[in-house]
Amino acid sequence: MEEAEEAMTELRQRLALSGVWEEAAGMKDQIIEWAKELQSLAQAGLFYGRDPFDQERYGRIREISAEMLADRTGIPVKTVQGLFCNDTGYQTPKVDTRAAVFQDGKILLVQERDGLWSMPGGWCEYNLSPAENTVKEAREEAGVHVAVKRLISVQDRDKHNQPPYAYGVVKIFYLCELLGGGFTPNLETTKSGYFSLEELPPLAEAKCNEEQVHMCFQSYQAENWSAQFD
Repeated sequence: MEEAEEAMTELRQRLALSGVWEEAAGMKDQIIEWAKELQSLAQAGLFYGRDPFDQERYGRIREISAEMLADRTGIPVKTVQGLFCNDTGYQTPKVDTRAAVFQDGKILLVQERDGLWSMPGGWCEYNLSPAENTVKEAREEAGVHVAVKRLISVQDRDKHNQPPYAYGVVKIFYLCELLGGGFTPNLETTKSGYFSLEELPPLAEAKCNEEQVHMCFQSYQAENWSAQFD
């Protein structure tokens, strides 16, 4: 699992360095977008198709999508295939949840092992609702017990975070009430702390950025809040 996560981190970094996202122009790399679309179409074809010759064609289309991404990033094709072409069934976005926990007007952040900070959160488990997953992640990463109180936002990750991933991601932010607990050592994070908007530490932009943290502060301070969505 750790090896796969390291490989995915490398893929994200290569995507960023290869110009997949042109920050100045605010445009995505069209080659990567085509590769992602081809992979999605091929995956659906492999799942629903019945003709053996069509299966062979869809398999080759999937290989081409991985070759395009490998050529663009410099990562070996086999590595890309393992990360990019290992799913089955109709391709749908992954779900990531984030807990906005406040104490004395400051937001709870956890430090990742690379030194950057983020709101507690992560991939939604298959057997948990998004809200239940948020409670679990807050407990595992920050050692705190929380109750979900408000939906803040549902976002298309690639519209807000960099670098873009090789698959779709829906990010869900929840405002949570702190019930108790405190940081305990774990495999994912090294420490936690509460920060004002003016003193934010270096953020893990791929997971949450200053714009998203600011949005969470607005929700926390608002008497009435209408959930935002893309």
